[in-house]
Amino acid sequence: MTTFDKREEGFEKKFAHDEELRFKASARRNKLLGMWAAGKMGLAGAEAEAYGKEVVMADFEEPGDDDVFRKIRKDCDARKVAVSDEEIRGAMRELMEQAVAQIKASG
Repeated sequence: MTTFDKREEGFEKKFAHDEELRFKASARRNKLLGMWAAGKMGLAGAEAEAYGKEVVMADFEEPGDDDVFRKIRKDCDARKVAVSDEEIRGAMRELMEQAVAQIKASG
């Protein structure tokens, strides 16, 4: 194996590792976001946990975060919870930072 081949293999492994971390952080952020939204909607315990899982599953509808945002927005509107788009997007950013920190700390 040449030095170039070794370097290429190293980059491929790093890319795969980074993608896995990005996926885990996104899933964790979505769970945290679901719990945040559940609290806003007055859900607790098993209901909040179930809602957090629903938010995680919503992320598989399409690439990006818009599907998750739309779920939170729609559910808050349906329950007449006063939360702005900016507040939801801000929570998404903050919770992504928190999720990344948790992933890094755990492994």
